[in-house]
Amino acid sequence: MTISSTARFSDRVENYIRYRPGYPPEVLGLLRAECGLQPSHIVADIASGTGMFTRLLLENGNSVFAVEPNAEMRESGVHQLESYRRLVSVAGTAEETTLGSASVDFVTAAQSAHWFDLPRARAEFVRILRPAGWCVLIWNERLTSSTAFLRDYEQLLLSYGTDYEDVRHEKTTAMIHEFFSPADCEERIFSLRQQFDDAGAAGRLLSSSYAPLEGHPKYAPMMQELQRIVRAHAVDGKVEFEYKTRVYYGHL
Repeated sequence: MTISSTARFSDRVENYIRYRPGYPPEVLGLLRAECGLQPSHIVADIASGTGMFTRLLLENGNSVFAVEPNAEMRESGVHQLESYRRLVSVAGTAEETTLGSASVDFVTAAQSAHWFDLPRARAEFVRILRPAGWCVLIWNERLTSSTAFLRDYEQLLLSYGTDYEDVRHEKTTAMIHEFFSPADCEERIFSLRQQFDDAGAAGRLLSSSYAPLEGHPKYAPMMQELQRIVRAHAVDGKVEFEYKTRVYYGHL
C-alpha cells in the first residue's frame, strides 16, 4: 500500500462511518459453510479501516487483528469497537502486517485489496497464515446501470471524480485469480442496498476517495448535480444504491 493510498481517507472518516455500506450477514454464513469458520479461529482483517467487516467477525466470536495503516481510520475503528475484548488494533500494512508467522487462521480484506502491492501482500499473507488457512477478499461493487438514478450517479462520478476511472472496482476482478495463482479461488455474490435522502446521498458521495471535497473547483458543481439527480429520481424522498457484494475465498 502506497503512502498516497493509505492517506486517501484521512479527511473522510466521519462520512465513511455514517454512509458506507456494511456487509451482508450471509458472508459469514458462507465462510462457516465453505471455509469452516469457527469462533475459535484467529483472523487478520487487513486494511480494516473503521471496522465495518471487523465488527462482523467480532460478533461471530473471533479474535481479530485489525491491521490498518491510516491513523485516523484506525483510531476510529478502535473507538467504534471498544466494547469487543477480542479486538487487537495493529498499525501495519498488507505488505508488512507486523504479525507473527503462522499466527492466524484467516486473512480477510474488505473493500481494500485494490490498494495493495499484490505480490508483496500475497507473500505476507502466506507468511502469517497457518497451514490450510484461508484468504478472503471482499468488495461491495456499486451497480452503475440498473436504475435511472444509478446511471445518472455514474455519469456524475465520471464528470467530477478526481481519479474515478482509475480506481473503479470492476477493474479489480481481473487481478483476483492472478493473486490466488497457482491456487484456485471460489466466488460468491450477494445483494445489498442502501436508501438515502438528499443529505445521505451527499454523505455517501463524499465518503468516496475520488469525490472532490469543499474548496476544490469541482466540488460546488458536483453537489449541485447530485441534488438535481436526487430530486429527479427520489421516491418518497429517497434514492437507492444497489450493490453486489463479491466474496473471493481460497488457499494461497
